[in-house]
Amino acid sequence: MNKTELIEHIAQQADISKAAAARALDALVGGVKTTLKKSGSVSIVGFGTFTVTKRPARSGRNPRTGATIKIKAAKVPKFRPGKALKDHLN
Repeated sequence: MNKTELIEHIAQQADISKAAAARALDALVGGVKTTLKKSGSVSIVGFGTFTVTKRPARSGRNPRTGATIKIKAAKVPKFRPGKALKDHLN
């Protein structure tokens, strides 16, 4: 499912226009991004939790040349599914 299909699904399920569904989805994604940028977490009961973790700096290899390169430390988003989501899939 891509973003367009998700917007259509939200519009149909909530009985709202596609434009309103697109604004709602954009607001949700924007809220999650803003919170994660501040190193917070977003928990949606029954769905899961979005968090930010820090990945330390490390050394890697350039696949073309085989030369060792330094990879900077980075913050990476993580998603941990909730129990209800796991149960729904199994």
